[in-house]
Amino acid sequence: MASIDTSGGGFVREAVRNRRILGVALIAAIGGFLFGYDTGVIGGALLFMKKDLGLKTSGQQEMTVAILLLGAVAGAAISGWLADKISRRRTKMISGTVYVIGAFACAFSQSYWQILASRFWLGLAVGTASFVAPMYIAELVPPRIRGGVVSFNQLMITTGILVAYIVDWGFAGFSNNWRWMFGVAAVPGAVLAIGMYFMPFSPRWLVDQGREDDAREVLEKYRLQEDDVEEELAEIKDVAEKEFSLRELLGKGVRRMLVVGVALAIFQQIVGINTVIYYAPTILKFAGQQNTGALTQSVFIGCTNVFFTIVAILLLDKLGRRFFLIAGTSTLTVALVGLGIFFASPGVQHTVGWLALACLLTYIAGFAIGLGPVFWLMISEIFPIQMRGPAMAVCTMFNWGLNFAISYTFLTLTGVITKQGTFWLYAAFAVCAVIFFVTLVPETKDRSLEQIQSDLGADADAALTREREPETARV
Repeated sequence: MASIDTSGGGFVREAVRNRRILGVALIAAIGGFLFGYDTGVIGGALLFMKKDLGLKTSGQQEMTVAILLLGAVAGAAISGWLADKISRRRTKMISGTVYVIGAFACAFSQSYWQILASRFWLGLAVGTASFVAPMYIAELVPPRIRGGVVSFNQLMITTGILVAYIVDWGFAGFSNNWRWMFGVAAVPGAVLAIGMYFMPFSPRWLVDQGREDDAREVLEKYRLQEDDVEEELAEIKDVAEKEFSLRELLGKGVRRMLVVGVALAIFQQIVGINTVIYYAPTILKFAGQQNTGALTQSVFIGCTNVFFTIVAILLLDKLGRRFFLIAGTSTLTVALVGLGIFFASPGVQHTVGWLALACLLTYIAGFAIGLGPVFWLMISEIFPIQMRGPAMAVCTMFNWGLNFAISYTFLTLTGVITKQGTFWLYAAFAVCAVIFFVTLVPETKDRSLEQIQSDLGADADAALTREREPETARV
């Protein structure tokens, strides 16, 4: 196996030495930016579009927010097949094009049903891009800096959220402001579609297509001189020779990988992250802010998100995935309990009015160093190459599906079980997440993708062999 740099300072050092890798990761992660932008922009736009589009009920508002997530589920469902069939690169080019059309459709919507259709279309691009970006980057970068570079995708998500909050704040005083909030997103969508045209194919996809020489050429271009390209190529070929079917994805040998991936996908959402992102201005209005004040404080939330994501990127390959997963989720649990106390105590609201914002900032910091980047990173690490596309698609579908469920029920929950009850419910889910991470999630730091398959999937090969043995051989 190729040696791994365990010094912990490799990411920044190699980012300086290997600018090509950094450039590819940056372009590929624009898909994450689009995901983040549409996650954040709806919170501010919703304050102004309700009157223009006649969104009179909380159900209509929830559906306007959440319909994008149904599109994302559909996008994730087809993206695994597309990524394997036409390549990760071409799939991202298509998603950028679809996104441009969706951004303009949202900006020119004239009715409730038009905005629903437009945001569903937009969701197709978001779901596809959010799935393919970490896979593409993970398959292209050296193992020693994979954690930091793959987490560029999460950094771009948080940057997209921050830019969305700034755009919401900046257009707050304009006529038809919400239309501009949606429309400007066409620019990064076009950059993604055009930029990916000039990017390389994934070497692992090339090997899977029988294009070994092309894969070697890509590796030689995107590796440093001291890297052993032939050894890495041999590892990729060795794994690529073992074929998996969709039925085997659910087999006993690989079940642990799938359980970990799906659980991470579910826990990332049921701790309530996207209620905070989508409804940050609304939550701050609950706490007593007016429209402008709520949008201004949302920018603070976006800045915190970006800052702590950068912290995670710099330290993920030093301290490991499990450390940040457990520490970050424990932190956001405390913040959720604090939000519940704030809304449960009128006296606290009057005397410590800043507590809601402080808890939201703490919550975002905990998520940004833990579940935010680690989920996307680990699902790009733990699955064998033959099933990586379908397996990541399954995890992403669960992620978007729970995202929809949580986002669609938030306003209803605050009315049924109260605001404090809603945040305490999310806190209870977070406690369950911490227990799961401590007991069942493995560490993947400092292992090549092929080593991770061996470590977590040693039983997979045995199960695959047993599955394919002739029936007479088992008797």
